[in-house]
Amino acid sequence: MIIKVFTFNAYSENTYLLYDETAECAIIDPGCYTKHEQDELVDFVTQQNLKPVLLLNTHCHIDHVLGNNFIAKKYNLLPQYAKEEIPVLKAVVVYAPNQGFRYDKSPEATTYIKEEDVICFGNIKMEIFFTPGHSPGSLSFYHQESKTLVAGDVIFASSIGRTDLPGGDYQTLLNSIKNKLMSLPDDIKVYPGHGPSTTIGRERKSNPFLNP
Repeated sequence: MIIKVFTFNAYSENTYLLYDETAECAIIDPGCYTKHEQDELVDFVTQQNLKPVLLLNTHCHIDHVLGNNFIAKKYNLLPQYAKEEIPVLKAVVVYAPNQGFRYDKSPEATTYIKEEDVICFGNIKMEIFFTPGHSPGSLSFYHQESKTLVAGDVIFASSIGRTDLPGGDYQTLLNSIKNKLMSLPDDIKVYPGHGPSTTIGRERKSNPFLNP
């Protein structure tokens, strides 16, 4: 599996494009906001001759869904996310103007992702971890073969997601990290919603929130 990382919008949000030799690809958390950012993503898809077949959201805070509408229209895809994120997505249209964003309303999902599901595209199969705490329906996408975890805003390099937003809960987040993510091997590479990648082993040993 190949991962292309884009960093978009005022929140420096990481948008991920995953693909393999079949050229089918999944777009996770499209944060592309400006036309320049939209063009950057589309140009890469075109240059690599990729076929987007999935639009996935780890969770539905504004910085992770700013590009949902654009991607949905461009590639005729509906977003998929956990059912617990429905109120989170609906709230974006209310608070976006207060944060200075022109928000093109995301279409709503008709298919919701559950932990027992398997995400399939090309020859790739990704497991789902339900990892609430930062957001009530946060999901992490795990690809065992490439030792890769796309974790959204659950965990970062030497940090964890904030829990002061509606639906957030600090102890729930810690439980998600310790019981789900820390069950993975040390060499799993973690791709977070913001900032640089890290590994499970590095966070297990040195993350100050996990080792107070």
